[in-house]
Amino acid sequence: MPWPWERVRERQPDLPWHVKRQQPGSQYVLATLSPVFVRQVVVDDLASPVGGQLAIFHVWPDFEVQAQLDASVATVKADAARAAFAATGRGIVWAVLDSGVCVEHPHFDKHGNCKDLPPGLEHRNFIDNDPPDKDPLGHGTHVAGIIAGEATVTAGFLSASRGERDQDDRAVPRPARICTISGVAPECTILSYRVLDKAGIGNSGAILEALHAVYEVNNYGRLLRIQGVNISAGYTFKPEWFACGQSPVCAAVDRLVRSGVVVVVSAGNTGYAYAADAFDRIPVAAGRAMTINDPGNAELAITVGSTHRDSPHLYGVSYFSSKGPTGDGRAKPDLVAPGERILSAGAGTMRDKASGKGDPLDYIEHSGTSMAAPHVSGAIAAFLSVRREFIGRPERVKQIFTETATDLGRVGEFQGHGLVDLMRAIQYV
Repeated sequence: MPWPWERVRERQPDLPWHVKRQQPGSQYVLATLSPVFVRQVVVDDLASPVGGQLAIFHVWPDFEVQAQLDASVATVKADAARAAFAATGRGIVWAVLDSGVCVEHPHFDKHGNCKDLPPGLEHRNFIDNDPPDKDPLGHGTHVAGIIAGEATVTAGFLSASRGERDQDDRAVPRPARICTISGVAPECTILSYRVLDKAGIGNSGAILEALHAVYEVNNYGRLLRIQGVNISAGYTFKPEWFACGQSPVCAAVDRLVRSGVVVVVSAGNTGYAYAADAFDRIPVAAGRAMTINDPGNAELAITVGSTHRDSPHLYGVSYFSSKGPTGDGRAKPDLVAPGERILSAGAGTMRDKASGKGDPLDYIEHSGTSMAAPHVSGAIAAFLSVRREFIGRPERVKQIFTETATDLGRVGEFQGHGLVDLMRAIQYV
């Protein structure tokens, strides 16, 4: 018996209908539909259930998602863990769901982070037909460079995004005196799963497809080729569409965690806003509670807020970092990590903008919880490389890292359990 959407299409072939994605074994069908078609399909399903069961559980909108080092590695004690325990991330694979990764960047040459992929793994693009090993935006490359990679540089540069500008208001780069720069887990393997376009925009359907791909590559939890996922993208929680933490993307994240994969998600950059003053009716800036973005609302995700790159105790939680609790009262974020002016691998339009009119830069600064999340991903990758018995036990890993976090003296709605501490996590077990 045909599905309800097939019956409607047969009767009214002129109605707009285009299937974008339907992964085998997935309960989601991603399609472009007109409102009239949606109503007709639902009515037909109610009138003629397939095998006595409704074929459609829910119709969700395909929400738009957006993209949200040298000093910060020491802030999470990754340098100490590397010296004491050789916690380098070797043998661990982390999928970066982002705007792609520029695999040719020199930051990834020394350890072959993006090129020496284990059998059965390949970079993939879920947003368009462009090569999956490129990054026209640069956001994913910056994120991946925080997780892994290492390079010796003779002349690195900081972005002048908050510094000097020329007469055309273009950034003027200033030199940074650095000799070596590395990710938190320099030898970790990076797998690029592109879900954002060149403007940093994607949709929840692409993230769903990428998460399902990880599930498939891991043989549905039976063979963990990919041990972790980093998602430095998301969208604001839509309470009119679903209960908090129950969106399709949040449900997919929780399902992937239960299959044995650590999923680290940025909390979002919506923790500060302007509101109208009650007396003078003028805009007043203030922090906002309950601003955790999806899929950071997923219960089993490790949701990460932002703090200062090298003075977290002094400056506390970044003003922009999304605050908890969740819309249904759960404690989030789980951890905070450096997310302000983080120096990492530069690529794409982000690098071009930071370079101004000068030569393209290999390393640039960027800020956001998008930069905080990969610090935690790198820390966990480094942890798993030396405490391998915890591979496939993501909920226990989350417990270890939250219980060993450093209290910054801020309220839980801002800092969660505190600042990630890799050295203490390794010594805890």
